[in-house]
Amino acid sequence: RSEHITPILAHHLLFIVLMGMPVEWLVKTMQARGLEVFTQSFTRTLPFPDENKERYMVRGTNIYGILRAPRAPRTEALVLSAPCSPDNSNNQAVGLLLGLAQYFRSQIYWAKDIIFLVNEHDLIGMQAWLEGYHHTNITGMDYTPLQGRAGSIQAALSLELSSDVITSLDLVLEGLNGQLPNLDLANLFHAFCQKIGVLCTIQGKLQRGDWDTAEGYTHAVQTMMLMVLKQASGRPWGDHGLFLRYHIEAASVRGINSFRQYKTDATTIGRLLEGMFRKLNNLLERLHQSYFFYLMPSLTHFVSIGYYMPAFGLLATILLLRALDLWVQLGTPAQVTEDGAGEVEPVSINNQGVLSVLTPVVISHLTGVALYTLPVLSQETAVEHFPVSETEAVVLTAIAIYTAGLALPHNTHRFISGEGTEQGWRVLKLVALLYLAVLLGCTALINFSLGFILAITLVPAAACVTPHMPKALTALAMVLLSPGCTLLYCVFIFQELQEAPVTLPEGWMLFLSVISQGILDHSLYGSLVYPLLALLIYPCWLLLWNILFWK
Repeated sequence: RSEHITPILAHHLLFIVLMGMPVEWLVKTMQARGLEVFTQSFTRTLPFPDENKERYMVRGTNIYGILRAPRAPRTEALVLSAPCSPDNSNNQAVGLLLGLAQYFRSQIYWAKDIIFLVNEHDLIGMQAWLEGYHHTNITGMDYTPLQGRAGSIQAALSLELSSDVITSLDLVLEGLNGQLPNLDLANLFHAFCQKIGVLCTIQGKLQRGDWDTAEGYTHAVQTMMLMVLKQASGRPWGDHGLFLRYHIEAASVRGINSFRQYKTDATTIGRLLEGMFRKLNNLLERLHQSYFFYLMPSLTHFVSIGYYMPAFGLLATILLLRALDLWVQLGTPAQVTEDGAGEVEPVSINNQGVLSVLTPVVISHLTGVALYTLPVLSQETAVEHFPVSETEAVVLTAIAIYTAGLALPHNTHRFISGEGTEQGWRVLKLVALLYLAVLLGCTALINFSLGFILAITLVPAAACVTPHMPKALTALAMVLLSPGCTLLYCVFIFQELQEAPVTLPEGWMLFLSVISQGILDHSLYGSLVYPLLALLIYPCWLLLWNILFWK
């Protein structure tokens, strides 16, 4: 098998390196290999320029070839994709994809159609192709309809080889909004790596065998924390991340050059991919027997939902117990004493009391709506009046609205009913506790990592805040536990775990970049993290802030 693959790969890699993204050559090459070849053009105007990749108006072409299954009714398909970037950083993967297409064409055991996809402009091109394949348009992208279609896609692999020298293969699982593929796909990758003798990693970290030692335990915790932070970001960490939205089990295989004592050639990677595709080809149904919710400290170990969900449940229980305590206090009659004799005065909520509680809730959410909509809508006005770029205007406007929100809802109940009552802040806190418990619970069901990180910072603030605490010290603690500061901490922790620590100014610039990227991910791919934080989590935190300054 190796004798057949090696000369094919060498031929295709030479052309790809010389020509970059040659659409016509790719079409002719795929057609010469006996594939049904089609192209798709797409355009996408970003809401504001992406300064990380220096693009605003994106135009590109996707090329895909379909190898029809000779032994089946062609109702199911597998996908092998390789993004082709303008900087030619993934030419090795495109060449390997073409070599595998020619080799697969000579085999007769395929029971599923195989789609070989070369997508331009990474995630944007993949999003256009998937929307065209499934006849949807959920992101407002302009693309031409697909002329060719295979069966229902059962699984997909995305190949990224960013270096000429590959020392190991890294498995990337985190997808859009924290979705993960079935655990069997990760097990399949690890099993073939062990069989062929390829060094495999997850989160870019090698496997360790000393699980019983302190060093091994620390290494596993660091690897799992990296997965938690990546999953909590809600962004797709590879082209595979967009497949998961359509219930297609997918992962990215990324070749890295980090361990100099090892070396893997393209032929070995081709054998690995062929073995995985042959296993997936034999599936009679979609991958579903293993877990969909898990955390991986290594490729040989995982933490299932049954182990990590109770930790979140304990945090949520704190909110429910505190809410129950407030409910009991509100139901207890207040004692009014004048000359030593006690007289019971029943607790009731009048119209002014309702308004005093409802007003901060409404204004806090209006502030969240402003945080969600104004940064993008006001970028042109900001550029006209200030010496900033469009991207800087969006990010700085978001930070300004976030900071202004600390003063806007402050004691808003006094606009309606004058001074607040002792009962008023208890009712408001009861509403905030139940609201936060529901928010965190729903978030954890969709994206556990995001819900858990938010719970760690928000639950202590929500459980302890009262108007009777020292204002300055408590206000400082609440600001440090706010969603914005939590994001800043995650940036520094992520860099430390990746063994690439940054200084405070560098971390601040990364923080600004993360904000802009989060807004772009929401606009381009439908990531839910930014609207969740802006429209729900931040207003809920503002309710707690209002309780602190209740008078």
